[in-house]
Amino acid sequence: MVEVKERQIVRASRAVCVSPNSNPPHLIEEEIRRRLEAERARLEQEEGVHRRIASHFRRPAERPFTAPERGKVTILFGGLTWKHEKLIKAVFEGCGYHCQNLPTPNGAAYQIGREYGNNGQCNPTYFTTGNLIQCLQQLEAGGLSRQEIIDRYVFFTAGSCGPCRFGMYESEYRLTLRNAGFDGFRVLLFQSDAGVKAASGEPGLKFTVDFGMGMFHALNLGDVMHDLIYQIRPYEINQGETDRLFAEAMEDLFLTLRDRDPFEILQRTPSWLCRCLARKPALKNTLNTLGKIYEHLYGKAYVEALRECRDHLSRIEVDRTRVKPIVKITGEFWAQTTEGDGNFNMFAFLEREGAQVLVEPIATWVMYLLYQAKAGALNRKGLDAPYCKPRGWDLRKRLANELHFRKKWFLFSLGERIWARQYHRVAEKLGHLTHRLPPQRELAGLAHPFYHQLARGGEGHLEVGKNIYYTVHHLCHMVLALKPFGCMPSSQSDGVQSAVINHFKEMIFLPIETSGEGELNAHSRVQMALGEAKLKAKIEFQKALDSTGKRFEEIQAYVADHPPLRRAFYRVPHRPGVAGVAANFILHVSDLMDGKADLLAVSDDFRAPSAGFA
Repeated sequence: MVEVKERQIVRASRAVCVSPNSNPPHLIEEEIRRRLEAERARLEQEEGVHRRIASHFRRPAERPFTAPERGKVTILFGGLTWKHEKLIKAVFEGCGYHCQNLPTPNGAAYQIGREYGNNGQCNPTYFTTGNLIQCLQQLEAGGLSRQEIIDRYVFFTAGSCGPCRFGMYESEYRLTLRNAGFDGFRVLLFQSDAGVKAASGEPGLKFTVDFGMGMFHALNLGDVMHDLIYQIRPYEINQGETDRLFAEAMEDLFLTLRDRDPFEILQRTPSWLCRCLARKPALKNTLNTLGKIYEHLYGKAYVEALRECRDHLSRIEVDRTRVKPIVKITGEFWAQTTEGDGNFNMFAFLEREGAQVLVEPIATWVMYLLYQAKAGALNRKGLDAPYCKPRGWDLRKRLANELHFRKKWFLFSLGERIWARQYHRVAEKLGHLTHRLPPQRELAGLAHPFYHQLARGGEGHLEVGKNIYYTVHHLCHMVLALKPFGCMPSSQSDGVQSAVINHFKEMIFLPIETSGEGELNAHSRVQMALGEAKLKAKIEFQKALDSTGKRFEEIQAYVADHPPLRRAFYRVPHRPGVAGVAANFILHVSDLMDGKADLLAVSDDFRAPSAGFA
């Protein structure tokens, strides 16, 4: 109604104003705007319409988090598993920061994020921002004013760019905070290429060798402990024992990371050498940095902590004759990692339904990023060369181009080797139960016929590659891909998976889109696919039992007479073509009964004292 009247006013005004003796054009336009505004105000008053003035979001000039504030400001962070977050908190506190873990996001946090955030965001944004605002509102309800909260707390999170909405998370955090009444609350963004920076002065969150290496250990330890608890808990004999002992072990690891004494070269060298190093600060700083790195990688503190952790968890008694389908989790990073309403509490649901969950470590994502950086460097080798198209006889320029590329290649390869080596060493010291990291070259090769390895967005080719890898190597019975509703990269992957499933007929693959609602529907779909996986596991187990020529009761009696077989860290060898824990265990026990295997040889690595990382 108002718009129709406005068009009539414009036409009438132009007809009156445009004449041979009319005013100049700019005065005519001003008269039209005046009449239009007057008529719009009259019509809005008659119709009871209240005009909303659009206010576009602009990133505010944020107050920096500086060094003098370190003892006063608390860093809030979250978004990973409770195992990772507890260890990350230990590193923060060990480096002198005050920090606080945000709770696992729930459905109420999702609704708060929807209320204050933009439409069209994926649910990790809604859950994360809503969870942050929920925490701030609880602080306000506890007696703090909003200004005190803004002054005494900051939020630490990861940021990135690329062909998905993750690159817009930072702006969404700030907009949601402003809409919720916390305008000016500081967000510290970690960028893989720039780190954390303050606007001026010395940054409050400073990346040092101890901080960086501590985070490196926290992620690896968190990955291995996260994997271990899901491998042991489904087979525990005493219900609740795994959760209780893991909580105690995590507390010990927390204290180790928090209270460790940092390496300082002046405290570890003779006095005469200290005097020499004091006169050469550059040499002192270099040796001190190298000493810190060596201490983190090969020091005794972590080795002792891992040995004590393994000894503590070895008290768990398990029954590996239980037939359970193994469900490999893949999908979008946040959805496949969180353990709450963000993925419909899927891990707990799968365990209640009688499955074993094979979780995805963060290390796989790190290795993927390093591998992609190498592949991208190779693909842009000619474009990024310092000398473009050198002539055939200009060997100096060709050599310079090759050295420029090889330097990048070496650094990325070194990063791959260090991360994988340390991850596998932690896994070894904690019983060697966790799976090794899948080789990225093989994942890319398996996925490439269906999904190009240089296609960016989300996990790229990983979802396709892991689906094929864990199926053809018989490491699981079913692959479950969890991703947010409307996630563009995962939607592309799901489209490709139909061709993958047609090629690998034995594959059981189910994609689930998560949001704040739809939990019953998602669980129902998982139950149907899980029924097929259970049947697959039972058939596999029965074939394994029949091949032994023994009765199940005989196997059980032998296990009852040999306590090491009921220990959580007893390493059962994996047979080619056999995925299930129970089927592999039955075959191994049969070999023990027939004298084809040695019980002590298998458990000897566990019983031996833990050696150093070297």
